[in-house]
Amino acid sequence: MISQAVIKEFERILGKEKVFLDETDRHTYSYDAAVLEPVLPSVVLRPTSSEELGRLVRICNENSIPLTVRGAGTNLSGGTIPKKGGAVVLTNALNKILEINTEDLYAIVQPGVVTAKFAAAVEAKGLFYPPDPGSQAVSTLGGNVAENAGGLRGLKYGVTRDYVMGLEFFDVNGEIVKTGSRTVKCVTGYNLAALMVGSEGTLGVFDKIILKLIPMPTGRKAMMAIFDNVIKASETVAAIIAHRIVPATLEFMDNFTIRTVEDYSRVGLPTDAAALLLIEVDGHPAQVEEDAAKVESICREMGAMKIRVAQDAAERDKVWEARRAALSALAKLKPTVVLEDATVPRSKIPAMIQALEEISRRFNLTIGTFGHAGDGNLHPTILTDKRNKEEWHRVEAAIDAIFDKALGLGGTLSGEHGIGMAKSRYLEKETSKGTILFSRRIKAALDPKGILNPGKIIGE
Repeated sequence: MISQAVIKEFERILGKEKVFLDETDRHTYSYDAAVLEPVLPSVVLRPTSSEELGRLVRICNENSIPLTVRGAGTNLSGGTIPKKGGAVVLTNALNKILEINTEDLYAIVQPGVVTAKFAAAVEAKGLFYPPDPGSQAVSTLGGNVAENAGGLRGLKYGVTRDYVMGLEFFDVNGEIVKTGSRTVKCVTGYNLAALMVGSEGTLGVFDKIILKLIPMPTGRKAMMAIFDNVIKASETVAAIIAHRIVPATLEFMDNFTIRTVEDYSRVGLPTDAAALLLIEVDGHPAQVEEDAAKVESICREMGAMKIRVAQDAAERDKVWEARRAALSALAKLKPTVVLEDATVPRSKIPAMIQALEEISRRFNLTIGTFGHAGDGNLHPTILTDKRNKEEWHRVEAAIDAIFDKALGLGGTLSGEHGIGMAKSRYLEKETSKGTILFSRRIKAALDPKGILNPGKIIGE
């Protein structure tokens, strides 16, 4: 438990109204979007300035108080579930866009800025911030960096780490650490930004983030390719990439997901299709037309029954909004939804999709599959009820099988959701015992008391 003297110190720094002690308030921050048991923190803190944030980190370390930083809590791996008796530090009041530089193409933000709001502010300046996690309407940039979030445009544009130019963060002692810069090239000192991206709050606490911006593509075309066979659709993904065409997005949905999303959003998806691909190409208008024609041709050659090309931006946006709603739509069907993000080399997509169908049959489970097929990142989504103990054991066995298959195909445990607590026990399967020990030595050196988001990624 946290002593009353320390609570009084928190209240002196923040004011009583930003120190939450009521059990109902604390329960709100005891869980995230992962299917894991909630853990009640002792206190929830809401700093409104960098100075306050740094002081909170220092006090937690001095008093050996476990500290978990939380943005919107949308992560799917247990990354923001706190430690019992610890403190949760909210970043939602640290939500300022400090600069959007249109000459040098960068922005500086605080960690609590909402991803979609930032992308819109950048677009209003005629620029483009590509990372677009499915949770972008509520997720924060600090959380995106901590989890190295991806999204629909990852195939062409990469993930969050590809846009982090620099960071300012507090170490465990509350000292400010600066890494990277506003320049395109910077080799000053250790590349600490690369270490911090994806570290899930285990090595430091973000204060400011410098993000790369790029010019907005001047042309784009979106289409929907409809298939009567799941394997044909998955093989088409591999064929498009093999033809050296890199769409901005190349998304896959199976029949179960199509029907569920259509019931939810009513955008006119073909509910009789076995699978569909949602594809968008962008860039210079002439290149867009050429690439779109090639993609259409490949889809037809690979067996697409029909191809619908969006006639305007409104039609395009309607379909993409429906795709982004896939998780919300599926979540309405059963009390418990387990969303995974096993990722394989793109050429192995057909094999992975076949394996998911076999796993669904073997364990007698409903699994809807959608995801960023163009970069190999699938989201098999298991619909269940955790209160059904017998079924939950089958779910756990199915998850093991999914990860084993992905790793067997040369893939990875997580394409964009992180490791957190949910996948930490699998980490050695993908890496090695030496990798775990090496990572733990880094953690021990930077956080000797182990207060920074303990138990995440590498265990305790």
